[in-house]
Amino acid sequence: MGDDHVDHERLRQFLRAVTLLRDRVEDFDAYPFSIPAIRALDTLDLDPRVTFLVGENGSGKSTLLEAIAIACRFNPEGGSVNLNFATRASESSLHEYLRIVRGAARPRDGFFLRAESYFNVGTELEQVTTLADYGGVSVHEQSHGESFLRLVKHRFGGDGLYLLDDPEAALSPSRQLSFLTLLDDLVRRRRSQFVIATHSPIIMAYPGATIVQLDADGLRTVAYEDTEHFRITRDFLAAPEAFLRHLMDDDGAPS
Repeated sequence: MGDDHVDHERLRQFLRAVTLLRDRVEDFDAYPFSIPAIRALDTLDLDPRVTFLVGENGSGKSTLLEAIAIACRFNPEGGSVNLNFATRASESSLHEYLRIVRGAARPRDGFFLRAESYFNVGTELEQVTTLADYGGVSVHEQSHGESFLRLVKHRFGGDGLYLLDDPEAALSPSRQLSFLTLLDDLVRRRRSQFVIATHSPIIMAYPGATIVQLDADGLRTVAYEDTEHFRITRDFLAAPEAFLRHLMDDDGAPS
């Protein structure tokens, strides 16, 4: 029964994998191919439900997510495939060198959400959609976290492909838990697929997700407990005073 369930998941998967067309890359010393994880990329298999891209700033996780989104025809700054605007072109050329391996199913909905350009997207969406997508309240009349959760709740219709970059930037720890509840509903009941770049040990704890670590050694699938995010958070919460003592000198100043 387990294998049948996995096969069913694969059949309704929207994105199966992303492949770097390495023979087209002229210079692996040029950005973004100089990023170790991008340089090492061959084919990255994606989970039919949730794939997390994790790593330090500069590891390439946001660059890769952005390229996947553009290759899937989402607006580079975020939004749906039907949104077409630009306030500042800053995307890399990586999407031009990717091949998206699609599944047999086609999504009925989709959204690319970036923390850094969320309010620009919100402004644009208010010109072309109704406030119902935000629960009846303008994105500019809510806190970042409130508008983000309302967007997920009211705009993400399900049976969709959703790409999220640093969603925790808008969310307190308790609201990250609220987001996980919405995520679970969209994945399990409304048959959606997510690819999420995140630093949050709360969000990446979603059960059954595939976690892909990007670092100086390339990229690889890791267990949740083996992520640096989990280990540092666990060790800090277990003994914050001792942890901080190692970071600071006797005067309490950073060492």
